[in-house]
Amino acid sequence: MILPIVAYGDPVLKKQCANISKDYPNLDGLLKNMFETMYNAHGVGLAAPQIGLPIRLFLVDTEPFSEYEEVSEDEKSTLKDFKRVFINAKITKEEGNEWAFNEGCLSIPDVREDVFRKPQITIEYVDENFTPHTEVFEGLVARVIQHEYDHIEGILFTDKLSSLKKRLIKGKLNSISKGKISADYRMRFPDQKKKR
Repeated sequence: MILPIVAYGDPVLKKQCANISKDYPNLDGLLKNMFETMYNAHGVGLAAPQIGLPIRLFLVDTEPFSEYEEVSEDEKSTLKDFKRVFINAKITKEEGNEWAFNEGCLSIPDVREDVFRKPQITIEYVDENFTPHTEVFEGLVARVIQHEYDHIEGILFTDKLSSLKKRLIKGKLNSISKGKISADYRMRFPDQKKKR
């Protein structure tokens, strides 16, 4: 089932999310719906707060990035096959020199800005079977994970912009929060319970 994506301005997007346990109700169904919602909106990641749930859960499928011309052949194969569920994640280390990449967000349609992030991360998480992992990721995979991880920490990519950039996009952000935007996927705006 395709779920509406919560728009910028909804308080759930600013919440520090809570861990879940393996007996979380209908987790398999939730994951299926989140993947379906993400693919419908042409996203490469989706976090639970973006569908209105303040829990530490996000998923990533970087396959669309494997089509980018500026991506090296080595990274293309990694991106093509990277599909993962992250539950109760904790980034324990971020390393390297920050680099800029133009990011967008399904909760903030039609806004894209360069965001600086470290190129390598170490992350602890459990997967959909609650098997624990500690892994190191780098490049675009690390960036997508960091973007989605920020969501479960109550941080949006726009929070990482300079005060000048924030002022320049303030009008767009206000329009999004009021539902004065058209997206090619279902959204839920702060002032309305549902909008198709």
